[in-house]
Amino acid sequence: MIGNISVENEAVKKIVLNFATEVQKHLPENFQRQKKRVIVISGPTGCGKSDLALQLAQQIDGEIISADSMQVYRGMDIGTAKPTQSERLLVPHHLIDIRDISDHFNVVDFYYEARQMCQQVLDRGNVPIITGGSGFYLHSLLYGPPSGPPSVPELRQNLEEEIERLGSESLYERLVQLDPSYAKSITKNDKQKIVRALEIIALTQKQVSKLSWKGRRKPQNYDFRCWFLHRPKERLYERIEKRCEKMLELGFLDEVRMLKEMGIKNNTSASQAIGYRQALDYLEKAEPSEAEYQQFVNSFKQATRHYAKRQFTWFRKEPLFHWLDIDMHDPEVVLEMIKKDFELL
Repeated sequence: MIGNISVENEAVKKIVLNFATEVQKHLPENFQRQKKRVIVISGPTGCGKSDLALQLAQQIDGEIISADSMQVYRGMDIGTAKPTQSERLLVPHHLIDIRDISDHFNVVDFYYEARQMCQQVLDRGNVPIITGGSGFYLHSLLYGPPSGPPSVPELRQNLEEEIERLGSESLYERLVQLDPSYAKSITKNDKQKIVRALEIIALTQKQVSKLSWKGRRKPQNYDFRCWFLHRPKERLYERIEKRCEKMLELGFLDEVRMLKEMGIKNNTSASQAIGYRQALDYLEKAEPSEAEYQQFVNSFKQATRHYAKRQFTWFRKEPLFHWLDIDMHDPEVVLEMIKKDFELL
């Protein structure tokens, strides 16, 4: 009798277990397991987001994952405000110095490598802190990488040769005619994006602005807590000018000379980065005058200010980001706000 009861109990347990398993399969993913929280700290260039992220990481066992499209390259140190070796000893930093200047790195590479790094940090029991100002990269991380046809080598080569022969402005004007909405989101100097946009249009006969983000499956496994730190523009522009001057004092032009010898001009993305493009143009001059040097400095500062302005425009369209004017609060208050948002959810 007792044996029969034992058999019946085991059968009931098995039925219950099978039922629970089937229910689990049909639950939404966020009910099946709690999403892991990831902090995202962005903001315009020069606002002080990296310093704040470093302080935050030390307080909550965080590890910083760079969302800067140029810090991935070895040798691009001063002009990208790359974290110093002492800062990297204080807190682990990732996606920095992972490519040679001859290699290419794009938004899809960032998406997969950043998400893989998030998981590794979480597996160690630490907090991933994504830090950087590249809106395009962060948008990809939050919503999935852009779709679109794979590159066709022959077409890509023809477009790259054409942009070198005619100049980026000529092909940019062509893009303005074909897809004005997308053209407004980039600059006439961004050769890589101009070429890719024209390639997509040629292959699909559709505008990039109506195609490039379609068909994505939004990632569901992370709970991103996003912050856009900023300052009043007058104050920000003052900080940007001082930052540019500090970079020059640290030897930015020598860095660009070295990268030029290493072949940075063959990398259409890195050679068009803010500061580097202006420095490369200046270094083409045989014996530049003091006036030409000052013109270079002014163009360097102006390009950086314009980039900051574009960052404000981009992130206004990003609904997940909490905007925080860090001139209105002490750093300790800003850190507490970010920690409270992270811990209470």
